[in-house]
Amino acid sequence: MRSIINISLPAELNKNVEQLAKRGNYATKSEFVRELIRDRIAEESLLPRLRKSEAEFRAGKGKILRSLADLD
Repeated sequence: MRSIINISLPAELNKNVEQLAKRGNYATKSEFVRELIRDRIAEESLLPRLRKSEAEFRAGKGKILRSLADLD
């Protein structure tokens, strides 16, 4: 199920969105905006994990990886 929302953009911002959508090969501005929202949601979920990882590293629980083989 989809919900419809309407947004109001200043002319210059709308022009930029249209250009970015075309360059990104999106069929519509809506597709472009949906991807921006998905990216923002992913970013929001990543930030707490990065902070936790940083805290663990500072607490001496991390290890420096010198190659992909160190992941094991």
